[in-house]
Amino acid sequence: MNRTEILDRVRKVTATILNIDEADCTEDKSFTADLGAESIQSVELIAGFNAEFDIEMDEEGALSCQTISCAVDFIAKYVK
Repeated sequence: MNRTEILDRVRKVTATILNIDEADCTEDKSFTADLGAESIQSVELIAGFNAEFDIEMDEEGALSCQTISCAVDFIAKYVK
């Protein structure tokens, strides 16, 4: 799976969980500052990414990702 495919799926999951437009989910956006994610939603995002990609991410590491770009790079380490 290439980075573009991962990005598309991260954007889709983020938009669904945060109930926002997928077009707003650009790589440079911060989950909290730009997209309005609250702490509980950060956990929901990790669960959503785990389910979407059928992976089990390190939660502490995943929570340290503040932007969509960081999340894409982090998830890329888990998918083949």
